[in-house]
Amino acid sequence: MSDLTAMVRSVVDDNRYMTLGTVEPDGLPRLTPVYFTHDGYRSFYWVSEPGSQHSRNLAREPRLSIVIFDSRRLPGAGEAVYLSATARQVPDEELAAECEIAFRDVGGGAEPFAPEELCGGAELRLYRADITSYAVHIRGGDPDYGTGVDKRMTVVM
Repeated sequence: MSDLTAMVRSVVDDNRYMTLGTVEPDGLPRLTPVYFTHDGYRSFYWVSEPGSQHSRNLAREPRLSIVIFDSRRLPGAGEAVYLSATARQVPDEELAAECEIAFRDVGGGAEPFAPEELCGGAELRLYRADITSYAVHIRGGDPDYGTGVDKRMTVVM
């Protein structure tokens, strides 16, 4: 495993919130923090209300950007993971299998949802983002990859 792959895994594993970047109808970005879980760094899950603006944006345009970072880091010590993905609301007929995957490790005192809490007349639904590309934030002073200026570097997972 490369050190950049290890960085992706570390940032994802050490954080529970990610910021979704969806596309508004006027083309502007909408940024939304959500609590997440993941399956093998390839699929990321969250629960949202289908009527929320970011959920409506995804129903119209399923491509999105995601960033995961630890805001507790000191200046100059930050690490971030940038993800491109395609997302969708998990259909009711897939909920049992997807909930088993999405909620096997919720961590941080969160409680897993049961499929029946995410269908029918329930207010919330399960969403899944399938990752299409990965990148990491490289600090300008990084001893291995730094160039004096912060940059993004693509990672193959």
